[in-house]
Amino acid sequence: MQNLILIYNRLYSHFGSQHWWPVTGEGKLNPEYSDGPKNEKQQLEVCFGAILTQSTSWKNVEKAIINLNKSNLIDINKISKIENERFAKIIKSSGYHNQKAKKLKNFCEFLLKKYDGRLDKLFKNNIAVLREQLLSVNGIGPETADSIILYAAKKPIFVVDAYTKKIFNRIGFNEGTYDELQQLFHKSLPNSEKLFNEYHALLVELGKHICKKQPLCRACPISSQCDYVKKRAQKLKWLCL
Repeated sequence: MQNLILIYNRLYSHFGSQHWWPVTGEGKLNPEYSDGPKNEKQQLEVCFGAILTQSTSWKNVEKAIINLNKSNLIDINKISKIENERFAKIIKSSGYHNQKAKKLKNFCEFLLKKYDGRLDKLFKNNIAVLREQLLSVNGIGPETADSIILYAAKKPIFVVDAYTKKIFNRIGFNEGTYDELQQLFHKSLPNSEKLFNEYHALLVELGKHICKKQPLCRACPISSQCDYVKKRAQKLKWLCL
């Protein structure tokens, strides 16, 4: 537990608060970092963003969300009715746009069928039921479901993404699967939505700018906790003998 808290504290001291998830304010087109959604439309935008960000960068998703805003398509009923080909073109910047158009439509149709198109009804479920319901939608996997639960519903569940897996593998944790790594956070940290939100966002920031494919270990605020750094130092020492 102490290791994970120490890592969090060092990341927070280095990067500061990340204000996740970015959402579009009233009368604007661009999503902005402002401590997450404050109304149902913004919650829906987060849900769409969680689906659109599969296998792509946030920069590409942001362009797609701007296009959705311009077309007034942060709307369950409108997306369920729009023609697939036209819809796919609107979100083309997100990549795999034909598949993602279908996934977004699947999500909207699920909401309309099961919850009268209302997110607040869906989000009244406890975490276990909510997660099960989301995973039943074709195109929503564990990371997407958990992102919706944490960032849109604002319920405490830890999101495990590629950055989390890479960073904690390099640090030296042995948890290999999504569920194992998620349980590590759940068992080691207080059950806090705000903490899980900030921790995940900080790991993304570390992964994007420092713990990259070729890591910048000298700039890393948690290098003293990292097995990868220690092994690299030992290797360099051995080569210098």
